[in-house]
Amino acid sequence: MAEIINMPRLSDTMEEGVVASWLKQVGDTVEEGDILAEIETDKATMEFESFHEGTLLYIGVQEGETAPVDTLLAIIGEEGEDVDALVKGGGTSETKEEPKGETTETKTEEAPKSTTEKVEMPAGAIVVTMPRLSDTMEEGTVASWLKQVGDTIEEGDILAEIETDKATMEFESFNEGTLLYIGVKEGETAPVDSILAIIGEKGTDVDTVLKAAASGDSATSSSEETVSKPSGNLAAESKAEAPKASGSESSGGRIIASPLAKKIAADKGIDLTQVKGSGDHGRIIKRDVENFTPAAVAAPVAKATPSVATPAAESVPAITPFVPAGEESSEEVKNSQMRKTIARRLGESKFSAPHYYLTVELDMDNAIASRKTINAIPDIKVSFNDMIVKACAMALRKHPQVNTTWNDNSTTYHKHIHVGVAVAVDEGLLVPVLKFADQMSLTTIGGKVRELAGKARNKKISPAEMDGSTFTISNLGMFGILEFTSIINQPNSAILSVGTIVQKPVVKNGEIVVGNTMKVTLACDHRTVDGATGAQFLQTVKQYVENPVTMLA
Repeated sequence: MAEIINMPRLSDTMEEGVVASWLKQVGDTVEEGDILAEIETDKATMEFESFHEGTLLYIGVQEGETAPVDTLLAIIGEEGEDVDALVKGGGTSETKEEPKGETTETKTEEAPKSTTEKVEMPAGAIVVTMPRLSDTMEEGTVASWLKQVGDTIEEGDILAEIETDKATMEFESFNEGTLLYIGVKEGETAPVDSILAIIGEKGTDVDTVLKAAASGDSATSSSEETVSKPSGNLAAESKAEAPKASGSESSGGRIIASPLAKKIAADKGIDLTQVKGSGDHGRIIKRDVENFTPAAVAAPVAKATPSVATPAAESVPAITPFVPAGEESSEEVKNSQMRKTIARRLGESKFSAPHYYLTVELDMDNAIASRKTINAIPDIKVSFNDMIVKACAMALRKHPQVNTTWNDNSTTYHKHIHVGVAVAVDEGLLVPVLKFADQMSLTTIGGKVRELAGKARNKKISPAEMDGSTFTISNLGMFGILEFTSIINQPNSAILSVGTIVQKPVVKNGEIVVGNTMKVTLACDHRTVDGATGAQFLQTVKQYVENPVTMLA
């Protein structure tokens, strides 16, 4: 008997899942314990194991597609078994039985009624909707279209660059055909799941497709089940200027290359502007990078500039008074999704959480000496920021009240310690998260911070790497800022602002000497962290930083 497999709930907050890849195909034999597919949740990509055995008879969610929890994912049964009734029933076996008392005559009367209510989707037409490229994304802006209406689309082609609330990401097509319709123009914003584009056979009536999509026709053709959705490994890409002679350049001066080709080029240190693409419209693909041989670049020859004879005697021009000239001008720049999200979240935090601030000055002499000793070891680099992260993580273990989240009717005490480290990027601010930071060594923290900060600046950081912080650190010391305050990164209860190290006269053992000090300021949510609790937390951080050896125990 056929077994129905529904989209599982793989995390406590999961509402829908994306099938990243199928490891079994229709017709394959499935044993109990076999991995059927890899499913992306709101937190991670996880393997989904089969608890049944038989033959995979039907796949309800294609690779790259998104489906709500408990919707039909697959059907496993005996080879040759008819599963049409289960598929049409949306994953229930009740449709196999005819309701009692219903006559054939009644059925034939009802059939025309249902067909007149819906417009049938033309064969081969595929509706591509605005994808959800991050867990907090509610709308997206089309930064640019790389394909135009009438262009031929191959599977794997980049359709457009979509700006989310966190980054600008490439949106790849998982279908092939002709681009028949563009629903969201460049620069326009549309909600998630609204119609982005239509792909199908050349000559397909677009109006019929739009009417069919509006009527909700999704069960009459298999083509409606292949709505293009983003996979979890979409690569964000920054735009770069390239020579016009490059065969892989679009009219906008952007290098067009597949994500795999970019990765290989980055690993080998190859400049993609020098690579000629052999893919669609000159797109650089894997083999182009692997077969690329750098050519010697000839140095430009300076042209001689003829000298201009100067008259032996020249009259001195009259000096005229300076008169300001010009016109007042302004430019209105549309806010990016990232800037709008930053404004919304920080506004909500500042106006909903009662902030207060505590500042303490740290003696950094021992920290400077310890860092110098640690960094003398080959292949090890530790920054002062790494020491601050470690000190805060250990202090949070001693002061759990700071590692909390305020709810209207309760306070959540987090037993795990995930420290967010604010990173400035061109469009705003991103906060990569160090998971279980209290369990990391100083060198591990240093390596992880550099890795995540690099990903953030290159727009390659994933939403999962920015989620789940329980405490945040913002460091402007490298810009020479002595002291500042930050807005709490909700749902955290506190954020630490770190200034620069300065040399100044200090009193030690009754004598005035030159010392190195650094100011840090803790912003607290008074709903969860009282003043005394915040002060005790800062004292613990101070003890750790001023005596780094205690963090190595």
